[in-house]
Amino acid sequence: MAYWKEITTNEEWKTIFEGTTSKPVVVLKHSTACPVSANALEEFEGYLSKNPNSDVDYILVKVIESRPVSNQIAEDTGIKHASPQILYIKNKETVWNTSHWSITKQHMSAVLN
Repeated sequence: MAYWKEITTNEEWKTIFEGTTSKPVVVLKHSTACPVSANALEEFEGYLSKNPNSDVDYILVKVIESRPVSNQIAEDTGIKHASPQILYIKNKETVWNTSHWSITKQHMSAVLN
């Protein structure tokens, strides 16, 4: 099973964002206070428990606890913040993003696999 890594600092984000030139990343922006976000996290983990794309790193950002990181992601990607929100970033470009109820195992499989 693939696992996600939580990041909490802008320094971690900068390293990850720069690294997307060699390995893409999927970022889930998660609100710990939102039931829709709890559902998105379940879908994210459900995708990771099956047959996820192993050529991608999986990152979680808790938007309430790590607001500066969430804001920096929005600034660096040019994608307006939402939560829950998922972004697939390759070569410092967001090639796919969606939010709320559109974050499903099926949707992730269709895009990432």
